[in-house]
Amino acid sequence: MEKVVFEKDGYLGIITINRPERLNCFDYETLVQLREVVGQIQMDKDIRAVMITGSGEKAFSAGADLKERRNLSEQEVRRNVRMIREVFNEIENLAPPTIAAINGYALGGGLELALVCDFRYVSESAVMGLTEVSWAIIPGAGGTQRLARLIGTSKAKELILTARRVDAEKALEMGIVNKVCLTGELMSEAAQLAEEIMANGPLAVAQAKYAINHGNNSDLNTGLAIEAKAYEVIIPTEDRVEALEAFKEKRKANFKAR
Repeated sequence: MEKVVFEKDGYLGIITINRPERLNCFDYETLVQLREVVGQIQMDKDIRAVMITGSGEKAFSAGADLKERRNLSEQEVRRNVRMIREVFNEIENLAPPTIAAINGYALGGGLELALVCDFRYVSESAVMGLTEVSWAIIPGAGGTQRLARLIGTSKAKELILTARRVDAEKALEMGIVNKVCLTGELMSEAAQLAEEIMANGPLAVAQAKYAINHGNNSDLNTGLAIEAKAYEVIIPTEDRVEALEAFKEKRKANFKAR
């Protein structure tokens, strides 16, 4: 059975971590398969948004597979941590916007996966936390850095150093997630967000995401320069001309990502 399932629904790509019997934990083979799927998305210019979720009703992902981890050598542990860090970085740098549909537990590496996504929609029953210090390790796939940038240093330290878990409403209050959804409506709500994004010029969406992500870690002047360069990329595109023609003709634009 595939540990990572990838489907396409029109312009939408859907990634499902498919180990429900292990709360969708990441063993090495799961990370390898996830990286292969990410590579497919990088090469597929038709994909305009990506949703990531977990199989079953209990978990988005409960993080590293500790059953596997118990039997690994130190070198193999380093291999796994390097792999999860690299594939999560690749997901963060995907051109299409990414939406984590968090359908249950998102713990340790599971929350770190959600943090690399552009948006986090959660079911009302979701539980989240960077719980690594309770296992005498630390978040190793970007959690210490991304959570602090998202909610502030002090709040991130409080969650990470206590290994505290938070429910969906608390995560929303803290700014970790974008929206809390009724459990049965999570996927449709996340898909609706994807549809709203995909209705716009795909090249413009990708460049706007690039400018925000890279400018956010820079000073204002550098960020403005990044924005200017991103705008330059859009000027010669067919989609920009199509948008103006559609406005003139009072019709919906037909964007072709060109």
